Amino acid sequence: MSAMTAFHTTTPHMLKVSKEYARRTLMGGLSGFESPIGLDRHDRIAALKTGDIGFVHSWDINTAVDGPGTRMTVFMSGCPLRCQFCQNPDTWKMRDGQPVYLEAMIDKVARYRDVFQATGGGITFSGGESMMQPAFVSRVFRAAKEMDVHTCLDTAGFLNKNYTDEMIEDIDLCLLDVKAGDEERYKVLTGGMLAPTIAFGKRLAAHHKKIWVRFVLIPGLTDAPENVENIARICESFDGAVEHIDVLPFHQLGRPKWHELRIPYPLEHQKGPSSELKDRVRRQFEAHGFTVF
Repeated sequence: MSAMTAFHTTTPHMLKVSKEYARRTLMGGLSGFESPIGLDRHDRIAALKTGDIGFVHSWDINTAVDGPGTRMTVFMSGCPLRCQFCQNPDTWKMRDGQPVYLEAMIDKVARYRDVFQATGGGITFSGGESMMQPAFVSRVFRAAKEMDVHTCLDTAGFLNKNYTDEMIEDIDLCLLDVKAGDEERYKVLTGGMLAPTIAFGKRLAAHHKKIWVRFVLIPGLTDAPENVENIARICESFDGAVEHIDVLPFHQLGRPKWHELRIPYPLEHQKGPSSELKDRVRRQFEAHGFTVF
């Protein structure tokens, strides 16, 4: 585990590259959403608890990236984890997001309803960590289901207890990040605990919800055979709910954001996995009977 503890000091990154990354990843912005005006801090906190507003970082329309079909992916602000390989450190603080009215979000879903139904798509809440704002997300999902729109929650599951069984009922699909296979490794990589992720996966399975597991493959950090085996066993504990496992090769596309925010980037010199390593990990998961992408 010693290779997982060193944080490196970043050096200024080329602004040209950073701005281009920001332009590509934030292309959706918040255009088209009505934002609350005149609410003081007390009112905003109260509205956040009821789900009348949500703090949103950005949104985008994509195809078959964050679930099936054409998706409206909404990136919520706020995350309790501090993953060393995070691509969006600018979503960590909820206060950095833009408050958006619940009605404005529902209206946006309704505007794309025909596209979603024609392509088998729908709305995906991502982050940050979407489970930090359970009232807002679950109310949008309830409205989406009333419109016969597919719903998808992209989460690490760390805030398992934030979601009630009633809220889970309106989730069609969960993109569940299983970041490591044991508590020690998970703590070093994210600052959090693995157990809530496992508990949330089991709750999803008990409600007969579909799960796509996402696993980031990082040489020297998550690639150990025993770690992959542990993750495979965790997936098996979800009682057949896992439709497939996405093995996501580590890359450096998020590095400019760490630089712009002047946050020391722990994986400054980290390389991505080789083809041979990716094949080995995929074979390990396939040996447990999983479909692997």
